[in-house]
Amino acid sequence: MQYNRKVIHIDMDCFYAAVECLDNPALLGVPVIVGHDSERGVVSTASYEARRYGVHSAQSIRMAKRLCSDLHIVEPHFERYKEISDAIHKIFQRYTDLIEPISLDEAFLDVTENKKNIELAIDIAKEIKFAICKEIGLTASAGVSYCKLLAKIASDYNKPDGLCVIHPDNAITFLDKLKVEDLWLVGHKTALELHSLGIFTVKQLRGQSLTTLTRLFGKRGQQFYNYARGIDDSPIEVRNVRKSMSCENTFMQDLSIRSNVIIELYHITIELVNRLSESGFVGHTLTLKVKYADFTQVTRSVTHTTPLLTKHEILPLAKKLLAKIEFNALHPIRLMGLGVSSGDEKSKEEKEPKIHYEEPMLPFT
Repeated sequence: MQYNRKVIHIDMDCFYAAVECLDNPALLGVPVIVGHDSERGVVSTASYEARRYGVHSAQSIRMAKRLCSDLHIVEPHFERYKEISDAIHKIFQRYTDLIEPISLDEAFLDVTENKKNIELAIDIAKEIKFAICKEIGLTASAGVSYCKLLAKIASDYNKPDGLCVIHPDNAITFLDKLKVEDLWLVGHKTALELHSLGIFTVKQLRGQSLTTLTRLFGKRGQQFYNYARGIDDSPIEVRNVRKSMSCENTFMQDLSIRSNVIIELYHITIELVNRLSESGFVGHTLTLKVKYADFTQVTRSVTHTTPLLTKHEILPLAKKLLAKIEFNALHPIRLMGLGVSSGDEKSKEEKEPKIHYEEPMLPFT
């Protein structure tokens, strides 16, 4: 474990809602959510004023309205959010090129060696926060530590406009205050698994042996074992902002009966929804991929006006895409994948199918 690393995690505060308030000052100080106001609309972001009523992201807008009668609902403007995000990243680049975007509103920075030769990472974090506030007009929360895990946790500790440092000497003490769901990548489903075993806190998790955790969770067991001890050697991965989220399944036996395919499509949809929820990814384009027994492949895509986040939004579209794909006993399906992407398509109409006659990688990674 490299305790001399200096990692910063920057997380913008209520980013989408904050941008809308920046562009329309009349929204300042009032409960605001970003989302499409429809029967099945979902909250993308809620301002802190809205959160006081129990409104939160991924919640149905219908429920949000019940919780807050004075709610201001704003249609999302993703091109504007991307523009602001690009400006924020230009500020990051003044200090380091080792930047790992997680989404439009958050990123990791490795400042162990930085362009301004600033010794303390906390000073860099302060400068970045000040620059974002002064030049863009938004607030950001920052976490500083020796690894990505703890920097991520720290950035969420004093929100909004927070700054928290977790030093190697007090990492375990800090972790002992946390619930298991406070750990990065431990989503709702995983937390429930741990709870069923009587593990509710990070301290309780650290009391489990590596053998026990590996037996119960496979490869994830090693990750849980390390995280409970403040161990995370994962490097900063310099890459573009995630543009898609997907999952796929290769079947034990090729499928040709439509009812069986529909069942598998349902399971893949549930897995995709869970991944979207845990990652916070937002996209508008749904792509269905089918690979046949002869390894030929076909994809179908459709772009939606509102973000695709829930089973109720994704499954009906996935079924419509599946209806346009032919398969039978002579041409059965061996693999099926489903993904959501932040494509630039403007039309609601389905794109022309793309057919591949080899075995390429999934078109959404």
